[in-house]
Amino acid sequence: MKVLVTGGAGFIGSHLCEYLLSQNYEVVCIDNYITGTSDNIKHLLDDERFKSIEFDLTQNIFPILSKLSGINYIFHLASPASPVDYTNYAIETLMVNSAGTYNILDLALKNRAKVLLASTSEVYGDPNVSPQKETYWGNVNSVGPRGCYDEAKRFAEALTMAFYRKYEIDMVIIRIFNTFGPRMRKEDGRVVPNFIQQALSGKPLTVYGDGLQTRSFCYVDDLIDGLTKAMFLEKTRGEVVNLGNPNEMKVIDLAKQIKEMCASNSEIIFLPLPEDDPLQRKPDIEKAKKILGWNPKVPLDDGLKYVIKWFERVDSLR
Repeated sequence: MKVLVTGGAGFIGSHLCEYLLSQNYEVVCIDNYITGTSDNIKHLLDDERFKSIEFDLTQNIFPILSKLSGINYIFHLASPASPVDYTNYAIETLMVNSAGTYNILDLALKNRAKVLLASTSEVYGDPNVSPQKETYWGNVNSVGPRGCYDEAKRFAEALTMAFYRKYEIDMVIIRIFNTFGPRMRKEDGRVVPNFIQQALSGKPLTVYGDGLQTRSFCYVDDLIDGLTKAMFLEKTRGEVVNLGNPNEMKVIDLAKQIKEMCASNSEIIFLPLPEDDPLQRKPDIEKAKKILGWNPKVPLDDGLKYVIKWFERVDSLR
């Protein structure tokens, strides 16, 4: 079986490519390296079942169609995903989730391939309900600074559902909540790599707002397990499913935990909360439990230990 992973050189995408190869799939990775890096997949390049293509999905896909023939499954992960990245690449984020998603859905239609759209908890905006169920429509500011990502993903979902209804393509939409693990970039801008890098370097840990806003953190191995279950189970056709860890915690508590785990003397400082930054994030995963038989297994402490060790190793090599 042949699998296409868009955004395959990114943090989550590279872990997914690695896992698929371990399960004997033939894997094609597409990435334009705006936020992904070839370092994430260089250990896969010697595998004859793995092909890497540098390409911008918003462009005419016709020149590389011959390399994409015989695709059975498509994981569409291509998109900047951190606040730093989608702020710096706002237009690119909108385009890859609109024109890029159209190209991928058209490719899926031509190949009769199943497509998994990697959406995001950000479609819920700053939620008025908690935990967030898939039936919640969200509270999103379309013209705010986060609108380039929130609305891009909402459009991608709508476009995918339109293809499903009109052409009856096989598809599933996964709304990914905060995920962390090795290969996150130190300049990623998300809270886990921020705190770890600041703690390891002795810099102040920067907490935005009062730190009482909540997040839930899913280790990348658990997410990959959920993504692959969602793709390869037939009963997920046409479904929208949350994937994330429902164990909610305050950001200030995460900062204190990481500071302690890094044996750091860093102080914790508070900065203004960015506009439209959600005050609460907690997924309702009952649907994932029921349809996928999925539940996150890696405790936060263990996941943080893995990531701290990874950042320490990477820093030691520089």
